[in-house]
Amino acid sequence: MKGDKREELGPGPEPSGPLPPTEEEEALLEFHRSYRELFEFFCNNTTIHGAIRLVCSQHNRMKTVFWAVLWLCTFGMMYWQFGQLFGEYFSYPVSLNINLNSDKLIFPAVSICTLNPYRYKEIQEELEDLDRITEQTLFDLYKYNASHTLVAHARSRRDLREPLPHPLQRLPIPAPPHAARRVRRAGSSVRDNNPQVNRKDWKIGFQLCNQNKSDCFYQTYSSGVDAVREWYRFHYINILSRRRQDTSPSLEEDVLGKFIFTCRFNQDSCNEANYSHFHHPMYGNCYTFNDKNSSNLWMSSMPGVNNGLSLTLRTEQNDFIPLLSTVTGARVMVHERDEPAFMDDAGFNLRPGVETSISMSKEALDRLGGDYGDCTKNGSEVPVENLYNTKYTQQVCIHSCFQESMIKECGCAYIFYPRPEGVEFCDYKKHNSWGYCYYKLQDAFSSDRLGCFTKCRKPCSVTIYKLSASYSQWPSVTSQDWVFQMLSRQNNYTIKNKRDGVAKLNIFFKELNYKSNSESPSVTMVTLLSNLGSQWSLWFGSSVLSVVEMAEFIFDLLVITFLMLLRRFRSRYWSPGRGGRGTQEVASTPATSLPSSSCPYQASSSSSPPDPAISPALSAPPPAYSTLGPHPAPSGLAEASASAHAPGEP
Repeated sequence: MKGDKREELGPGPEPSGPLPPTEEEEALLEFHRSYRELFEFFCNNTTIHGAIRLVCSQHNRMKTVFWAVLWLCTFGMMYWQFGQLFGEYFSYPVSLNINLNSDKLIFPAVSICTLNPYRYKEIQEELEDLDRITEQTLFDLYKYNASHTLVAHARSRRDLREPLPHPLQRLPIPAPPHAARRVRRAGSSVRDNNPQVNRKDWKIGFQLCNQNKSDCFYQTYSSGVDAVREWYRFHYINILSRRRQDTSPSLEEDVLGKFIFTCRFNQDSCNEANYSHFHHPMYGNCYTFNDKNSSNLWMSSMPGVNNGLSLTLRTEQNDFIPLLSTVTGARVMVHERDEPAFMDDAGFNLRPGVETSISMSKEALDRLGGDYGDCTKNGSEVPVENLYNTKYTQQVCIHSCFQESMIKECGCAYIFYPRPEGVEFCDYKKHNSWGYCYYKLQDAFSSDRLGCFTKCRKPCSVTIYKLSASYSQWPSVTSQDWVFQMLSRQNNYTIKNKRDGVAKLNIFFKELNYKSNSESPSVTMVTLLSNLGSQWSLWFGSSVLSVVEMAEFIFDLLVITFLMLLRRFRSRYWSPGRGGRGTQEVASTPATSLPSSSCPYQASSSSSPPDPAISPALSAPPPAYSTLGPHPAPSGLAEASASAHAPGEP
């Protein structure tokens, strides 16, 4: 048959292109012709459970509807569970891991202060003037003669210098309404515990004004004790600021010996390399043992009172300032070696005549930062400059933030906190309205209007020392005589003070076991994928490959939709216009520029001149532009072409 067919066709050119693929041949890319065909193929071949029931039950409409509704509900429940799992993952929950460790422990730093400012020689004369003015003020307000309370001075009242600004005054208060008076009377015993003098008629305070005196207010107190202490403290800060602009007040060489009688750690005596000195405006001289500047690092290898720090302290109040501190004893704080001591925030007081034993337990906490928590590792991303030049803590940041606001708003630095270079401490002789600015800022700071508590984030790593105290009388009645004699002969202790002038402190680890708390993500990516796979298997009993099948189904669905839209677009906007223009273009095209398939005998008949009668037949009919794909040739043209190639034909 092939030979006969070849004889019929005779010699001629080979086909210019490959034969079109038959239906049995598989194409490289194959798409379904309709949505129905795609859906049936997916349901018959997918590994997702229940999908085949949508096709097998097509002759029973009730079952088809039942399985379709069940399949859609199951699909909805699964993706609702997916939403819950993703919501839990992106909420970034954490788990707290608690570990109990046991090892040698680094002994923390211990700061201890005298609990009363010392009368430095550089400010002695100005303090005497302040004491005299305070004595006169107390007499004018309360008719109280404080000459026996304050230190005696050689200067009389008439020899005083110019009066101090912001004098302490007695201020009348208006009578409250009847209802408010009843509420005030009911809560008076809760709000004020100090003795009152004519409390219903007046308060004590001092006036503060801004730079141009356009705005003034009274800093008032219902308690006379609080008013006198705050007023005296305000003027003492100004005196101390003037002396600390260039250098700190000098400290006598034997001050440590006068304050600390004995110091031992692990049964060994302390030396100067184990402590450093700093001055606190309200608590006076302070000493920090085992800080980061100490040459010897203290380690605790055994728990117990004999393996810690033991101090014997002097708590006498000779030549101190009674109007700044109304308590006696010492103030102690336990903190990390590379952290500053904030005695106001975390310190505790020692009672004279008592041996205080402080047992410690260490606890470490490591938080997760980033999306899991609002913490910082070193404070580098916190928009507050660390003025302490130490390890970042939240207290360091808060105090630095307040100092920055103080410098920005008041033009000077508060003496309680470090100051940047080139900034002076606040003094009303140079900054006459700093008191007005300070108390306004203090009110805004307390209510967090400055934003310091919002800016200052918690550190990610924190070490906490939990303290528990026990007390006992020291020295005992039977041993006090010889103890006081030894202290008197060796340390110049005044025996007549007895227990009121001495205190003992022991600080130690009660155990070497310490608790370490660390945060870890509760839901990781592995956990999320495992939960998603469990939900997928629960509702459809399938695997990851089933997810790929679903993705393939969605892709095929989008491709079919795109092809249908493209075919509709071509049939509506392309075919009519392109047909007319195509006819004109082909009619005006020379015969030599036409393809060889349109003119099969052009090469063989090139030697003979063209027949004028045949020339019009060489122009091919206009191509159909209804689609861009290849179209089969019209039947008439095919028959003409076949007859033209048949042998023996003219």
